Amino acid sequence: MVEPTLFGDDCPLPPPTAARRQATAGGSPRLRPVQRQQVQMRCASLDQLLPPDHEARCMWAYVENLDLAPLLQTIKAVAGQPGRDANDPRVLYALWLYATFKGVGSARELDRLCQEHLAYQWLCGSMSVNYHSLADFRSDNVALFDQSLTEDVASLLHEGLIELERVAQDGMKVRASAGAASFRRQPSLQACLEEAQQQVQALRQQQDEGAAAANQRQQAARARVAQERVQRVQQALAQHEQLLKLRQQQHEEKGIKFQPEQLRTSTTDPEARRMKMPDGGTRPAYNVQYATTTDSGIVVGVAVTNSGGDGGQMGPMLEQLQERYQSLPAEMLVDGGFTTLQDIEGAAAQKVTVYGPLKDEAKQLEAGKDPYQPKKKDGPGVAQWRQRMGTAAAQTIYRERAATAEWTNAQARNRGLYQVRVRGQRKVLAVALLYALVHNLLRAEALRAAQQVEKPS
Repeated sequence: MVEPTLFGDDCPLPPPTAARRQATAGGSPRLRPVQRQQVQMRCASLDQLLPPDHEARCMWAYVENLDLAPLLQTIKAVAGQPGRDANDPRVLYALWLYATFKGVGSARELDRLCQEHLAYQWLCGSMSVNYHSLADFRSDNVALFDQSLTEDVASLLHEGLIELERVAQDGMKVRASAGAASFRRQPSLQACLEEAQQQVQALRQQQDEGAAAANQRQQAARARVAQERVQRVQQALAQHEQLLKLRQQQHEEKGIKFQPEQLRTSTTDPEARRMKMPDGGTRPAYNVQYATTTDSGIVVGVAVTNSGGDGGQMGPMLEQLQERYQSLPAEMLVDGGFTTLQDIEGAAAQKVTVYGPLKDEAKQLEAGKDPYQPKKKDGPGVAQWRQRMGTAAAQTIYRERAATAEWTNAQARNRGLYQVRVRGQRKVLAVALLYALVHNLLRAEALRAAQQVEKPS
């Protein structure tokens, strides 16, 4: 008798042990066969297959309540006119929200999941999508995501679920979609530009001659790629000039030394900058800024910069909050990277109390100096900040920063925000806004559930 196998005839079972010989002394064990070639018919809709409490339903319910009239007005396919029906923007929006929740940042990967994964198929319904339309929707609708964030927070404020009273801000470095080798000095950028322009001219000449080596569609694609490379190199040169002016300004104002001939910008993502990462290494990245309420954990502000440090980022965030909600938080909690004297003085002028550590506080205490005493050149806002941070009450309030801002960053990291798959500061902002929208959507559900529990029966 042939010994039964688990993995087919080419992969026999391990030699039987003494206990197994005794157990099977009366005959070979009878196992239920695995049938993968049997044709089955399952009569069930997508809606029946997806569990009622699935997260994809939450994303769709959120999108259904949005006012997407501005997007619908741009669609050229209208009733009574010829042409193919347009993709429903609600489906594309919900797909990106659910993909962000699951840590999917690639449009090609999302396209594959829409064909293979039940939750994405349920969101699509009978609508077919492709990676190009998905990528374009995310890149072209930064204003929509930004407006959604404002409306969501305003709605929560109206419901009384959150208060814009105390806000914690923090930044995190996110790896850019560019390699370290793509950063070049100005002479190398000029050489790349000349080479790219020559390639464009050669392709145009080949297209005019109607070469038989490639068809017309291939020639057009090659010409488009070559032209895009020329544009990226030109943008890299423009970014190099901006970076040079910034370094010169920093040298004049703060005495920071630099070597102009060593400045480099990327030909892949010209707006990315080499930054020091949390592991101590230096890689191309962006600085994503989130502002979060301490009482509820709701993200109220999002920004993306290519500055390697957090200095100077508190002022723009306060301006953003004022523009979004026509009000400012009473208190801002930031770490030591944000506590520039200019930003602290500016916040005090707007009646915003800043809680953040003093520079070299521990060293001054060890040297027997009082770091909490105002200095001669301090403005009134900075002087009050120094005195305030010396109190036990301020230290207690400041401890809420890590539990709020760093928790928000950790949530984004857990959903895969380590590296972006898009290029350009505006497209990275679209990704950061989607993470904030997903974060707020889940937090709002939790806040509403907690409010229902607290209501008396």
